[in-house]
Amino acid sequence: MNIIDRYILRAHVGPFIFGSSIVIFLFLMQFVIRAIDELVGKGLDVWVIIQLIILNLSWMAVLAIPIGVLFSTLMAFGNMAAAHEVTIIKASGGSLIRMMLPVILAGAILTTGLFWFNDRVLPEANHQAKILMSDIKRKKPTFSLESGRFSSDLDGYTILTRQVDSLTGDLFGVTIYDHRKVNMLNVVSADTGQVKFNNDFTKLVLTLFDGEIHQMEPGGVKSYRVIDFKKHIISIPASGFSFERTDEDVMSRGDREMRIADMRKITVDSDKKSDEATGRINLELQEHFGYLSGMPDTSKQKIINFGDIKMPKLTEKEILTRVNKRLGFLRSKIQSDLYQENEYTRRSRQYEVEIQKKYAIPFACLVFVFVGCPLGIITKGGNFGISAAITLGFYIIYWVCLIGGEKLADRGFLSPVFSMWLGNIVIAVMGIILTLRVSNETFSISLPGLIRKLFRR
Repeated sequence: MNIIDRYILRAHVGPFIFGSSIVIFLFLMQFVIRAIDELVGKGLDVWVIIQLIILNLSWMAVLAIPIGVLFSTLMAFGNMAAAHEVTIIKASGGSLIRMMLPVILAGAILTTGLFWFNDRVLPEANHQAKILMSDIKRKKPTFSLESGRFSSDLDGYTILTRQVDSLTGDLFGVTIYDHRKVNMLNVVSADTGQVKFNNDFTKLVLTLFDGEIHQMEPGGVKSYRVIDFKKHIISIPASGFSFERTDEDVMSRGDREMRIADMRKITVDSDKKSDEATGRINLELQEHFGYLSGMPDTSKQKIINFGDIKMPKLTEKEILTRVNKRLGFLRSKIQSDLYQENEYTRRSRQYEVEIQKKYAIPFACLVFVFVGCPLGIITKGGNFGISAAITLGFYIIYWVCLIGGEKLADRGFLSPVFSMWLGNIVIAVMGIILTLRVSNETFSISLPGLIRKLFRR
């Protein structure tokens, strides 16, 4: 690697880090806004929130790195073109392909590393993030009492506190309605009180002073009684207020939480079961057709060659009788097998889409090199605005192809391989055209002129 190669690679490092960080930041803000309702007001430890963010940074990095590659190549080669360094290198006997070679090698290394990360690290991070988010959703908001307001956070109880001292936590004018028993009225009122959780947050302990307990059982007014007390302690079950972590083996894994080898086993098994269901349908149709036609002992035959069998003549009434007796059973059996066949095919297609996505997204790191380098030279887009605009345009094109292809593949309109690689194919074709044109023609050309040349016959 000569000094020019090192210079070109150094010119890419800063824009790559900056571009990838910007995209990750945008994804992070979107995630925080979407999850803010689940995080705020539950008394979560700061470390739990940090863990959730770190785990979700994995999928953000996978999506951001290819965009960072495109942004860095646009910035680096745009700066070189604006400073006439590209012209100097070409005048010295260099070529565009030679200038791109170190970037292509770096893109190949990034592709390999991102594929390893996508297959080994990302599934585990997604699984841990799903478990952690499920635990957060299960946790109830932090219990609090407000002056003059009813609280029904505890199952079976309604608590009214007329005044709460925010400094000491003391309660004044406390009334507790016990709804656990439908056929019994139980109301506790006290002048003052204190509230706290036990050590493991499984119970809420209310200590009340100077109050009364009003109880009335199904007997009506005759069974009504009032109990005075100086001090009364109530222990109320309060499950769900503590943050509890779920064992990772308890929750099943989805397609985005599995490695390629694991998903490949599922696709092979699903294809096998789908073929078995298809075979059962064909066999059932053959057996029942033989029965309706009057052939003896067809249920034990796996393959029936109707050309070698002489069909007995049946009257129309006999045929209708056979049809009425067997048609319901035949329809329900075939419908069951058809449902299984469709379900196994759908599952196989879903996992195959995810497998191809794990290959396609890392490969975009290499594809974007062939777009960013010539485009940077053509537009001399060394400034942030032009590079960001071009990056955004290709980002939209690529992700429309990827997301649209995924939806079409899941519905069975396109094959998983073609749908997931469609974005790479489109960008690669554009990159090859741009690279060849810039390599063989002048570097100085306007963006409208580029568009005209691309579509010039």
